[in-house]
Amino acid sequence: MRRIVIVGAGMAGGRAAIELRKRGFEGELVLVGAESHRPYDRPPLSKAVLSGRAHDTTLPLALDDVEVLTGRSATALTPGTVRTDAGPLDYDGLVVATGADPVTLPGDGPVRVLRTIDDALGLRAALRPGLRLVIVGAGWIGAEVATTAAQIGAEVTVVEAADTPLQVALGATVGARTVDWYARSGVKLRLGVSVERTTAEGLVLSGGELLAADEILVGIGARPNVGWLAGSGLALERGVVVDERLAARWEGVDGPPVVAVGDVAAWWSRRYGQRLRVEHWDTAQQSPTVAAATLLAAAGADGAAQDGAEPAIYDPVPYFWSDQFRRMVQFAGRWGAADELVWRGDPDEPDPSDGARAVGWSAGWFAPDGSLRALVTVGRPMDMAPARRLMLAGGGVDRTAFTDVNVTMKELVAAS
Repeated sequence: MRRIVIVGAGMAGGRAAIELRKRGFEGELVLVGAESHRPYDRPPLSKAVLSGRAHDTTLPLALDDVEVLTGRSATALTPGTVRTDAGPLDYDGLVVATGADPVTLPGDGPVRVLRTIDDALGLRAALRPGLRLVIVGAGWIGAEVATTAAQIGAEVTVVEAADTPLQVALGATVGARTVDWYARSGVKLRLGVSVERTTAEGLVLSGGELLAADEILVGIGARPNVGWLAGSGLALERGVVVDERLAARWEGVDGPPVVAVGDVAAWWSRRYGQRLRVEHWDTAQQSPTVAAATLLAAAGADGAAQDGAEPAIYDPVPYFWSDQFRRMVQFAGRWGAADELVWRGDPDEPDPSDGARAVGWSAGWFAPDGSLRALVTVGRPMDMAPARRLMLAGGGVDRTAFTDVNVTMKELVAAS
């Protein structure tokens, strides 16, 4: 390969450039992104940036030997050429890292999303005491923004179509344990409510009720940014279809090797026996390592099996975290309907009245065979690292001992 083009200049794209150089690629390396910014960190946007504690989250990536083209959008793809709004870019190898775009709502109301640093800075400028802010979606983003806005003094109302917050990620039983967090922070929470449209006056709910709002933030998910790949010949299905090594597939045409990383990659997981697409920091951070090896192996440059070893595959236990309502929430794994939910600590224990740190608890989902399939921790960060190692190994722990918070997770895993 003489020239590799990386489309998408977020963390995943920037990390891909670093990994390619780290693995010895000495040809031309072009990183092209639609935003005017160099790669930056997104998790702080709804936390430190929105609260004013940070203004710039640019990543300290060594990209001096990379041609970085910002403010340039990809518009189409053909085998060997990326079409952009500033002209074509030819390539011998391609990394797709275009991420995902937030879902919006119909209507002409004062709607915002929170996906970019410009989004965060714009919302921060609008927040003020007494601002009537309506947030659509009680997921990770909605809860984090509600936390910050309430601390600033805004009048916050969160509208959620499901019966509990975080229902998709954590299920109704665990999600219900977070309802009280909103009330204690002065945030109004409307559950089981659907939205019809936005207007200049606010948010119109199904049935016609109007929630007056000065600003509306929509946090109801995102869709992979693959519109520019329509008709390219790359296989698409809820993202760029890639195998367990993050290699994409051309259909009906021959083309140079392509890999996908980050939010846009729909990869095959051997661990779970299904195709996954995970929109979280850990995916953007870790997937480029495997993708770079796969892309260079396609050219015989790197990553090929040595001494009979199998080439690297991407098969993580999904992991993400959130800071909301004075609590650090972490989640890892994937749970199913057949799994048993086991509590570690009491999620219903009230917070201290003196304003001290909230009481922590965890909950695990155990498969019928006894293996730990997923874990959520609230204010118990020391539970997560050993549990993630355990889930990577496919093991389990004694369920009775799991409920005893006086036994550390490290000790539980060591005894398993």
